Amino acid sequence: MSDRQDAAFARGEIGVDGEAVEEARDLAEVERAKAREQFLEGKTWLGREFLTWLLWKSESAEPIIEYSGEAAHILFGGQFTLRGIAGDVMELKAKGAEAAYSRVIRFAMESGLLLHSAKLRLSLGEQKEFTFTLDAQMLDIRSAKLPELLTDDEDDRIQERIFLTERLGEVIQKIFTTFLEIRSSPAWRSKVLPEILEWLRR
Repeated sequence: MSDRQDAAFARGEIGVDGEAVEEARDLAEVERAKAREQFLEGKTWLGREFLTWLLWKSESAEPIIEYSGEAAHILFGGQFTLRGIAGDVMELKAKGAEAAYSRVIRFAMESGLLLHSAKLRLSLGEQKEFTFTLDAQMLDIRSAKLPELLTDDEDDRIQERIFLTERLGEVIQKIFTTFLEIRSSPAWRSKVLPEILEWLRR
């Protein structure tokens, strides 16, 4: 092997026969993935605003949205993370069933920290309850726990899990779309944002 091949072998890119271990990714696909990641990272502030709006809305007993005739309620619980772009405290992690609704957290948010990730509980209708973590940077759903399955047959259980996973994604998408409609409306600056700021100072 040449020095170049030796280096490629050491990196795990080729085998002892000099052939590529796996096919190289298409250059255009790599560039698209990079562009998407940069775009989403540039929109992190929007995800943080979304989580802040969601926390504010979740204090009310009213549903966040109606989905397929079922009321969707969101509650914050468990661990969540706040991050800032300046100041003495750049990141704050908190944990507890009611921690997200505490005066201390509202004070931290008023001081410039914004929600970056949170563990949420979504109740859909009377019987479906999902638990998951939502990340502001990529708006990823992680560590999702689905409602208890109703079927016993293994194939049916797989189909039910797929259905519930898709349902969770659809509900979060609708909630985010609802937020975007409010965020882009004149009511955001004239009504919603002042109410959120007042809630933080309360």
